[in-house]
Amino acid sequence: MSTPASRPSALFVCVHNAGRSQMAAAFLTHLAEGRVEVRSAGSAPADAVNPAVVQAMGEVGIDISAEVPKVLTTDAVQASDVVITMGCGDACPVFPGKRYLDWQLKDPAGQGVSAVRPIRDEIEQRVRGLLAELGISAPA
Repeated sequence: MSTPASRPSALFVCVHNAGRSQMAAAFLTHLAEGRVEVRSAGSAPADAVNPAVVQAMGEVGIDISAEVPKVLTTDAVQASDVVITMGCGDACPVFPGKRYLDWQLKDPAGQGVSAVRPIRDEIEQRVRGLLAELGISAPA
C-alpha cells in the first residue's frame, strides 16, 4: 500500500500554462486516479485557460473550466520527480537529479477547437506512456 508521500509527482510546463500543460495535467490527474501528484505552470502565465482547450477537453469528459494558469516556481520544479516541458525554452529552471522530458507539441494558442483536438489526442497518448513508465496502469 502506497502512502501519499511515495506518490510520484509530475510538473507540466509551457509558456502560458493555458493549453498544452493544462491538458497534460488534466489527463494525468484523470488517468492516474490520485496515484500521481500533478502540477502545471507557465514561465509567463496567461490570464485564462484557452477556451478552445477547455472545449476540447470537455469533449472527452474532462472539465478544466475552473483551472487558472499558474506561474512557474523553483519550488514546483524541486518538488517534482518528472518535469515535462512543452516549448518553454530556456525559461524552465534545470536542477541536477531531476528527470526532464521535452514534449514537442504544436501550440494551441490562437487555434480553434478543430486544431486543438489532434494536440489533445497526442497529449493523452504521451500521458498514457508516462503512466506506463511510472508503472501505473491507466483505465482504457
